[in-house]
Amino acid sequence: MKKLILLLTFIFLTVSSGLSQTNEPLTDEMTDLLKSDPFNVGILLQSTANYSFSEDGFNNGRSFGLGVGRLSFRGELDNNFNYTFQMEFLRQRPVIDLALGYTFSEQFSVKAGAQKPDIGLDLQPSPGDTDFINRARLIGTMLNSREIGISAEGTVDNFDYTVSVYNGFGLRTLGNDDRFMYLAKVGYNIDLGGNQSLYVGGNGFLNTSQNEPVGNTGLFSMSDRIAYGVFADYDSDVWFGSFELLGTNFDTRLTPAGQLVDETITGFYLTGGHKISDQNEVLARWEHQNWDVADRDFDLFTLGWNHQATSVISFQVNLLGEFDDAGESFGLSGNFQFQF
Repeated sequence: MKKLILLLTFIFLTVSSGLSQTNEPLTDEMTDLLKSDPFNVGILLQSTANYSFSEDGFNNGRSFGLGVGRLSFRGELDNNFNYTFQMEFLRQRPVIDLALGYTFSEQFSVKAGAQKPDIGLDLQPSPGDTDFINRARLIGTMLNSREIGISAEGTVDNFDYTVSVYNGFGLRTLGNDDRFMYLAKVGYNIDLGGNQSLYVGGNGFLNTSQNEPVGNTGLFSMSDRIAYGVFADYDSDVWFGSFELLGTNFDTRLTPAGQLVDETITGFYLTGGHKISDQNEVLARWEHQNWDVADRDFDLFTLGWNHQATSVISFQVNLLGEFDDAGESFGLSGNFQFQF
């Protein structure tokens, strides 16, 4: 344990004092070659490490991982058309975004294809831009990270909105059962002055598809499923924070041969952070999740440190503690990342 703490202290002092660069000629050369309005290449590579303080498998046990490996192509085309194509090489289905869009105006644009649904505040950032190494667990519990269908969005004054119709099966299957998922989201930006802003809103969906997989729970919704949420996101030069509440209700079988039960899952997280410098920030998150019928209940606390070594290289360290009816577990995670 002492060796681990000394190693983390050494890493912190090293990257904080010696790696930050203001002059990056090689990165500038990559940008000139690979980023333009019609053809924008994105690359995200992550190398991770996990450590559980007890041999209970918490936090993926004690292991090294590959995190995320993504390659994306996107761009603006003539006559207001655009495209997005993104691959995740560590998945069985490597294509995660494949969409074509058209912009009528700032107030109205449409996009069709495989895309990220606009629900869940913590779902929207790329894995390379999330506050912590892993998203809040409630995101994976209740939501599918991608859906296939059509969406419309826009901004009117300080309001933004999204309305969508999807197949409702995520990317696990490319088929449909002649039923759809209907989604709506609205947000409002508040300028608080002094480089402070607050973004608030709500979202929800009705998924009429049957036998739909519910996030990563391993359960399936056998009839209509609803999900709903509210959120708030604060940002300033020094402090930042966010709050999100999500809930979902559906009929399911907790065992393959079991009878249908009406399950409700609710959860929330609260994040607060301090920007120590342009390169460093420290932050904390409290997450709570509750399952009604399955009778699961836990609290997860995460302390984090993020360091931006260069414009494309960053490090993250997270200390986690989970508390539930079975006891308590503690772990440590690290992420070494290249994002271009």
